[in-house]
Amino acid sequence: MKEIKQIIKAYDQANSQGKRTALATVVHVEGSSYRRPGARMLITEDGELTGAISGGCLEGDALRKSLLVIMQDHPMLVTYDTSDEDDAFIGVGLGCNGIIQVLIEPVLATVQWNPAELLRKLAEDRLPSVLVTLFSLENRRDNTQGTRLLLKENRVWSNDGDPLPFQELLYSDGKAVLEKGHAVFKTYQVESAPVNAFIEYVEPEIRLVIAGAGNDIFPVVDMAGVLGWETTLIDGRPNYASKQRFSSCNIIIGEPENALEEVETDNRTAVLLMTHNYNYDKVLIKQLLRRGVRYIGMLGPRKKRERMLEEIRKEGFPVTGTPANVFSPVGLDIGAETSEEIALSIVSEIKAVFTEKPGKSLRDSDGRIHEKGKKTYITDQNGINV
Repeated sequence: MKEIKQIIKAYDQANSQGKRTALATVVHVEGSSYRRPGARMLITEDGELTGAISGGCLEGDALRKSLLVIMQDHPMLVTYDTSDEDDAFIGVGLGCNGIIQVLIEPVLATVQWNPAELLRKLAEDRLPSVLVTLFSLENRRDNTQGTRLLLKENRVWSNDGDPLPFQELLYSDGKAVLEKGHAVFKTYQVESAPVNAFIEYVEPEIRLVIAGAGNDIFPVVDMAGVLGWETTLIDGRPNYASKQRFSSCNIIIGEPENALEEVETDNRTAVLLMTHNYNYDKVLIKQLLRRGVRYIGMLGPRKKRERMLEEIRKEGFPVTGTPANVFSPVGLDIGAETSEEIALSIVSEIKAVFTEKPGKSLRDSDGRIHEKGKKTYITDQNGINV
């Protein structure tokens, strides 16, 4: 989501200066690549780049092709084959062992729901979204290619292109992706040539709530900022929880009994109890358990957690054992000692929990690093698999 917001900001700046732009999107990958489908990069007519579609090896060539797209005002699908280390393509042996399809489309300010505006609508709230981008492997300069559709709950936004013969199927398939929560690739069989679709599921960024405003919070806030997480601080001490100390955070000053009243939590919210105040944490954890927050991390040893849960149990709170959403001692086991290292272990654990990963070394993992996209299947205009 951070990259999407940076692209929107860059588009607004370019548009205010009268610069034309193009959007490059990774729409399909076979094998391995540095970035997965959904990676994006905005290119201006004077060569400014925002975002990334690779680790830096494809951007130069994509820039040259984007300038052509801007001049011709026509989308283009580009294939990068990085599977051959001896390939002299664009001057380096990439060796990523993958075939990457990148769609480059012009972003026209005269189109109400152009790709940048659809991204803006996607990022304006914390609702899960589905973004549909069309591309054609058989006709790489097909004019129907591009970011065409955005779905949220029961609302749909579509760009100003001509209606597609499979438009209703797109709506239906987009709603199915929104319900299931994972991206799919589809191919629609039409009379002229098959049209491919990357139906992307996009979740809001992680919302991080930190109870505590001591000096050990600084590296956590900094790392969360780098990742683009929205961060809120809660503390009862105004001299600690201040904009002077934490300029990038939302600040809530209050007693634990009412501090969470101003905090909206959802299934993308993580809360850290780092007050170093046992009673403050105890009041908060009861409220958080009632809300069913997905991740509650608490500083301190195992004995602190066990004592706290036992006390609230005796007070009548219905909890048995250690709830699955309570992580204490907090963080991954990386041998952290300093506040910066502890922050790294905490942020890594939060990321692992929200991506449902074990947090182990990739060297020891079996299979693929990234989840493989759902299998492509072909549907004709009547919704029949062919």
